[in-house]
Amino acid sequence: MKRVLDANERGIKFEILSNPEFLAEGTAMSDLQKPDRVLIGGRTVEAGQKAVNRLAWVYGHWVPKERIITTNLWSSELSKLVANAFLAQRISSINSISALCESTGADVDEVSRAIGMDSRIGPRFLKASVGFGGSCFQKDILNLVYLCESFGLPEVAAYWNQVVEMNDYQKRRFAAKMIRSMFNTINGKKIALFGFAFKKDTGDTRETAAVYISKYLLADRAQVHIYDPHVKKEQIVHDFDHYKVLPSDMAFDDNVTVANDPFEAANGAHAIAVMTEWDCFKDYDYEKIYASMQKPAFVFDGRNILDHAKLKKIGFEVYAIGKNFGPAVNMETTAL
Repeated sequence: MKRVLDANERGIKFEILSNPEFLAEGTAMSDLQKPDRVLIGGRTVEAGQKAVNRLAWVYGHWVPKERIITTNLWSSELSKLVANAFLAQRISSINSISALCESTGADVDEVSRAIGMDSRIGPRFLKASVGFGGSCFQKDILNLVYLCESFGLPEVAAYWNQVVEMNDYQKRRFAAKMIRSMFNTINGKKIALFGFAFKKDTGDTRETAAVYISKYLLADRAQVHIYDPHVKKEQIVHDFDHYKVLPSDMAFDDNVTVANDPFEAANGAHAIAVMTEWDCFKDYDYEKIYASMQKPAFVFDGRNILDHAKLKKIGFEVYAIGKNFGPAVNMETTAL
């Protein structure tokens, strides 16, 4: 880019700075006003450092000096990729443990809380779920993988690619558990998806787990009914087309319905699957929902936000990430 800019006929010289953003969807304004850090990278020559200092001066009007980090260009660019890779790694790590918890009788929330109290680890991004989504995590990890492969580091590339592989595995595992629990077939069965955004407090659906779960369910010819308080039908139709969700012989309106409210989505359904951690999902009248559903009525909580004991008392058959509601493995008789 600098070579292109410097090729101008007026002899004007430019400096290229790297100033990655660390804004999270839903909290972008507060992240901008009170950032953990501001990162500015530039060339290490005098002109580059002058440009870096000038941008640091701009940020210095509201960001404390100790939170403004200046580096070279490569360090700045890599820091952005690595930050998202580390956050995604934590999610994939706890998701991998959720599978073991389900097999042993451990509770992934208890494990997460226990390790999160270690000051060396901390509690953030240790919430097991159906998988991470959004535009940044997977894209930045794959960029990191590409760089590693380009510089002849296949082992490093494979290590980081496994974070994405684990995320894909978690989504496949969740869908397979749904099908297996519902007597190994969901052909013609109505399944209500609660949530389509990749996380709460946003309408962003990029790389949402819901689109992949929909794909697995529709491959088995389920009737999928979707409710999300913020995501419109037009966006869902677009995503189904973009991610090639539908089998080649199926039209959207044949097997997919976008509901106006959760009660409509769940009416007559065999199962509910929670895809997004919207707070409103916790407060619904699940006794009313249960009465309107086919029996046995299943709840698959992909975000671990519902009151599972209450749901089971109502009559639901409940599955949650990283929880085994059957008998735990007897540690005295199990060889380790």
